[in-house]
Amino acid sequence: MMCQKLKLVIRFLLTMHLISESISLVELKNIKCESLDEEFSTFDYCYLKSVNRSYKYFSLRVKLLKLPVTNAKVNGALYQRLNGYKPFLYNITVDACKFFKNQKSNPIASYFYDAFKGYSNLNHSCPYNHDLVLDKLTAESLNHHFTKILPFPQAEYMVHMNWIAYNINRAVFKIYFALT
Repeated sequence: MMCQKLKLVIRFLLTMHLISESISLVELKNIKCESLDEEFSTFDYCYLKSVNRSYKYFSLRVKLLKLPVTNAKVNGALYQRLNGYKPFLYNITVDACKFFKNQKSNPIASYFYDAFKGYSNLNHSCPYNHDLVLDKLTAESLNHHFTKILPFPQAEYMVHMNWIAYNINRAVFKIYFALT
């Protein structure tokens, strides 16, 4: 009788462990880039590439036409798809020049920046006197951030970013993804 109860307890604990270990996975859906001032910047490329069913990545290259850029801000907002995309948790504006001098000054911006910093040349303070590149950011690299560091509920999301230079909105960048 005691052995039977022990087996049930072990089975229950093993089941609970497996449930707690199940994680969501990021699936990249789409990327959209739009230059609002083509005299200031253009996108050389902006695409989501699907290598196979499970391996996707996105890349983009922004050509800055009026160099150097010494005043830059980024407004980033997270949206969740609920009968259309609705604001979800975050909508922040960060002075990019100040942020890169002290990345700990804004933990929310740091959280999102840490998700892609290893794939980008956007890693220093102003002035920016070169093209901005994000190269082959994969879903695997985003999984850790959105499932372990700060878990998000399973849903479809959009990250919407406005890139502002000299207090004028110059470009819009949207990433669509799902946690499944």
